[in-house]
Amino acid sequence: MRDLLHSVADRSARYLEDIRNRGVAPSADAVRGLDRFLEPLPAAPTAPEDVLRMLDELGSPATMGIAGPRFFGFVIGGSLPAALGANWLAGAWDQNAGLFASAPVAAALEEISLGWLLEALALPPGCGGAFVTGATVANFTALAAARTAVLDRAGWDVEGRGLFGAPAIQVVIGEEAHPSLIKSLGMLGLGRERVVRVPVDGQGRMRAEALPDLHPPSIVCVQAGNVNTGAFDLAAAICARAHAAGAWVHVDGAFGLWAAAVPRYAHLAEGFRDADSWATDAHKWLNVPYDSGLAFVRDAAMLRAAMSLTAAYLPQGEHREPSQYVTP
Repeated sequence: MRDLLHSVADRSARYLEDIRNRGVAPSADAVRGLDRFLEPLPAAPTAPEDVLRMLDELGSPATMGIAGPRFFGFVIGGSLPAALGANWLAGAWDQNAGLFASAPVAAALEEISLGWLLEALALPPGCGGAFVTGATVANFTALAAARTAVLDRAGWDVEGRGLFGAPAIQVVIGEEAHPSLIKSLGMLGLGRERVVRVPVDGQGRMRAEALPDLHPPSIVCVQAGNVNTGAFDLAAAICARAHAAGAWVHVDGAFGLWAAAVPRYAHLAEGFRDADSWATDAHKWLNVPYDSGLAFVRDAAMLRAAMSLTAAYLPQGEHREPSQYVTP
């Protein structure tokens, strides 16, 4: 085992060194070389060393140079050394992080990290939070809590009774809402086509004065950072009007919510603290390994109501149980 892991470390280090000098995109020969993975299912086990050698020799040349210094596409980037090392250690630990009883260190580190993240993003202390796979699932998770909350106010238990016969939820988005947000709405049964689309200005910001008449149950989705321009919706004005009408405000902050953590750019995120839920990820600006998404909900009880297990089949303790705040 030790020799095998040292081999992985050597191959990984060599890959990260070589990527500084090779082309960002893989060569045509390297891509054609992936055909060598096409072989019948082996009838017997393959030596671990051979598996790793094949992955490195065939796979490494065919990667996109995301981890290198010259890749600037798609708002994605390579991992910092500390993050990469922590990821390796987490893989070695191999913890089932759903319950404190099964993984005390994972549950404790998650709770501590979520508290730090609330502080870094200038979000209200005490928010419910969850680590997920990316911003799409973060939007899904936070919007599930939104769906639970607005229907609960209308006297409908969506977890127990589903959406059949439920009061119709008015969902409001900007004309340049990110497709991943719309995908999340579809998966939640709120519809991709039935949303109300608000016109945007020349920078892609939702025009606050163009909001429709809002009526409960209602969810308004705003953007912290348009993926094309970087512009931020006027959250303070939108939140004030939405809350006056009893609506929930959700923030898709995948691209720009991290501005709140940088003194020079924090003014861009002003007003977003007033929302009810937020989604972002850490594998963009924080340069941690994929995948790492973050969902936050002001009312932690609504996040738990939307995501918790209705019947716990594993031991629940007095500690915070990660699986009660996210889809395991």
